[in-house]
Amino acid sequence: MIGEAKCTDSFCDYYKQWISIYKEGAIRKVTMEKYLLTHSWLTRLIPNLAIKDLDRMAYQGLLNAYAEGHERQTVMDFHHQLKGAILDAVDDGLLERDPTRKAIVKGKPPRDKKPKFLNQFELHKLLVELDLGPQLNWDWLILLMAKTGLRFSEALAVTPRDFDFSHQCLLVEKTWDYKGGTGFLPTKNKSSVRKVAIDWHLIVQFSELVKGLPDDRPIFVQGKVYNSTANDLLARHCMRAEVPVISIHGLRHTHASLLLFAGVSIASVARRLGHSSINTTQKTYLHIIQELENKDVDLVMRSLSGLL
Repeated sequence: MIGEAKCTDSFCDYYKQWISIYKEGAIRKVTMEKYLLTHSWLTRLIPNLAIKDLDRMAYQGLLNAYAEGHERQTVMDFHHQLKGAILDAVDDGLLERDPTRKAIVKGKPPRDKKPKFLNQFELHKLLVELDLGPQLNWDWLILLMAKTGLRFSEALAVTPRDFDFSHQCLLVEKTWDYKGGTGFLPTKNKSSVRKVAIDWHLIVQFSELVKGLPDDRPIFVQGKVYNSTANDLLARHCMRAEVPVISIHGLRHTHASLLLFAGVSIASVARRLGHSSINTTQKTYLHIIQELENKDVDLVMRSLSGLL
């Protein structure tokens, strides 16, 4: 039981202690920040609600209050982060029943989404627009991400030593902490440690670009790095190329979508992107997979109709 908690204690305090005991040191910093944000909402919405009073009605009221200013998916995430602590409270005997049972997740309708990726023609127009001179700059970073599908933090962490020029691949085994400024960090998960095959043209280009650079220093980092700077640069290139404006993370989506449309298996795309499971790939690119399935059905029907 968490610190001999009592059913008369506030759920807000219980949740804070639950985070400290079960989550601190066990999850990534960015995930921890989401749990802490959830706690901050509890202090606003139910600061004094006792654990024993957290019944189904009270819990639904909490979800409804949170849903007034958030989209449904955000409310769903909020619900899932609370549910773990609540189920532990049930196991500890602080609650007789699970108040999250049959909870209704509401929320505002999603806002119009910006384009997440470019098609092959649009990507070509964008890449032609880049200033790819003899010195490394962030345009080279854009090219590398477009051709490898690396995450922004992974691309920032690339050093000359990571290139295997003889085998035409790039080793991904670390990220760069551009938010906290602490330097190298581990990858998002174990599956993110991988070797990414790259085309011979890119290999030749980078073999020249990294000559003489320190083997263990990131090739794209010069001082403090901001995600917004990369997004602004990419947006300007997109506008000049007259293609939809995407985010720097959209280059990763673009890379994956082009592979899927080219017929590369979901399993291979998942490994290349460093996803922890194929389910992640399927969920992220469901719209593309469904479009491809429709094309497959048409292909099957044409094949069958030609049998007689």
